[in-house]
Amino acid sequence: MKLGLLGKGKTGSFLIGVCNDKKIELVVFDSKNPPTAASLKDLDGVISFLPGEAFVSYLPLLLASKLPVVSGSTGFEWPEGVREKIADEKLSWLQANNFALGMAVVRLMIENMGLISKLVPEASFDLHEIHHTKKLDAPSGTALSFKKWSGVEMPITSERTGDVIGIHTMTATTSGEKITLTHEALDRKIFAEGAVWAMERMLESRPSGLIDLHQLLSSHLLGKGLSL
Repeated sequence: MKLGLLGKGKTGSFLIGVCNDKKIELVVFDSKNPPTAASLKDLDGVISFLPGEAFVSYLPLLLASKLPVVSGSTGFEWPEGVREKIADEKLSWLQANNFALGMAVVRLMIENMGLISKLVPEASFDLHEIHHTKKLDAPSGTALSFKKWSGVEMPITSERTGDVIGIHTMTATTSGEKITLTHEALDRKIFAEGAVWAMERMLESRPSGLIDLHQLLSSHLLGKGLSL
């Protein structure tokens, strides 16, 4: 397997190490070695951890390459028509805000936690996320995913301090109970390992369209189809 890496920042640098450990050939693209149609031609897939704006600038090139793409880029909106183009051309792309594989279990917990509002309508929810000072987007993409998965409205507060990798805490409060769910990333390596795992599965199954990590995990663990 020969992969291309866009973005060799904090997580990208760990991905280089993971690929070395797994004996995966990796081409690292940066400002001194930008990707081109020719340099992408011999790759099996591309993993991106670029900031969102930079990733968007490479979309035309990546689409034209027809390669599977696994993106951990955050802080952007998909340009109009891109999702449709990926689907129409039966390309295999995956987007995730967080590649920690434990998030598959966390999502199931959050979806069930949101059901409290059906039992106790006056229940309130809130979410607090903490990241390192160099993280640009706030709230984080993972925090926004937590809110989406819960199916309930809640305020999100963000904190940027030190070199915290990522802590997300969701709390449900009723008049007599408080339930708290926390996910803390202890090592950035988990994001790199998750991205490589996702690429390996994408190359095996070749799903069509733009999917998310939860769909891939559900397919792998539970045998559920990859619905878009």
